[in-house]
Amino acid sequence: MKILVTGTAGFIGFHLALRLLERGDTVVGLDSINDYYDVKVKYGRLEVSGINKDEISYNQLMQSTKYPNYQFIQLNLEDRENLNELFANEKFDKVFNLAAQAGVRYSLENPYAYVESNIVGFVNLLEACRHNAIKHFAYASSSSVYGLNESMPFSTRDNVDHPISLYAASKKSNELMAHTYSHLFNIPTTGLRFFTVYGPWGRPDMALFLFTKAILENKPINIFNYGNMVRDFTYIDDIVEGVIRVIDNAAAPDKNWDAKTPNPSTSKAPYKIYNIGNNNPIKLLDFIEEIERVLGKKAEKNMLPMQPGDVSATYANVDDLIADLDYKPNTSIKVGIGNFINWYKEFYV
Repeated sequence: MKILVTGTAGFIGFHLALRLLERGDTVVGLDSINDYYDVKVKYGRLEVSGINKDEISYNQLMQSTKYPNYQFIQLNLEDRENLNELFANEKFDKVFNLAAQAGVRYSLENPYAYVESNIVGFVNLLEACRHNAIKHFAYASSSSVYGLNESMPFSTRDNVDHPISLYAASKKSNELMAHTYSHLFNIPTTGLRFFTVYGPWGRPDMALFLFTKAILENKPINIFNYGNMVRDFTYIDDIVEGVIRVIDNAAAPDKNWDAKTPNPSTSKAPYKIYNIGNNNPIKLLDFIEEIERVLGKKAEKNMLPMQPGDVSATYANVDDLIADLDYKPNTSIKVGIGNFINWYKEFYV
């Protein structure tokens, strides 16, 4: 297949592109390479993919020096004209969208970035899929859509009408817009609600990265809600395996869908929403303890109140993932944290 993966200078997109290439797919990677976090990490990921940062030119396809079936283009999803031209020229079979303005807390500071990338950019992708006979459009949603919901574990059948950050609202809007295009234009769309993804090449704004960096530099770590946090930490390899199974299994209409008692995760249109999480929530303080064990150093802890837009717990119900795709993430934090710290030391220390 020829697959467009957006966000390939990003954490998940980088890993996904490599896995697709390794199994023989043709991949075009797209990323804006914005400076939301340290671009050194983004360029490092691209370098592993065979893309020389010094040769990148906006809206120009680059050939990887390591993978003959991989090309990369720096492009903003908001750039509708050039995005449409890319679709028309490349004739993709499928699309997986991981490009987005990330971060819950940053959405309080710069809301317009989320509207431009996560909403305008998303509509541009849907329109490009509509006019170019895309066989399956899959995309990253987020566990943050559950918002004020405290019914655990989070189920895709739950109400998600009470987001508590603009980031979460933008991801909920993606799911709604995708359903509209599935209904009106019969485009198979699948959304994946990711739960706290971590691992090698992870984002510098995420907890594991921040904690590791601070402990190694003998600086205090900020622990919000006074440590009373629980997260369904999900290792990157588990996420990528789930994504690939989704890509290979396009959403189909739910023959049992009932408009009188509608299941929000399916539809009479070719539309599906999955949770993808470890289904094994971990206390944040236990997560930190494992980081300390691997590093052989204790953290100085700065206990702080809950941050606006944050939630105290996440926990994924992955029954649909198991039933439909015969898959459940299961990498332990012992393995995952060890792999991350080995990468971090190699890249930074």
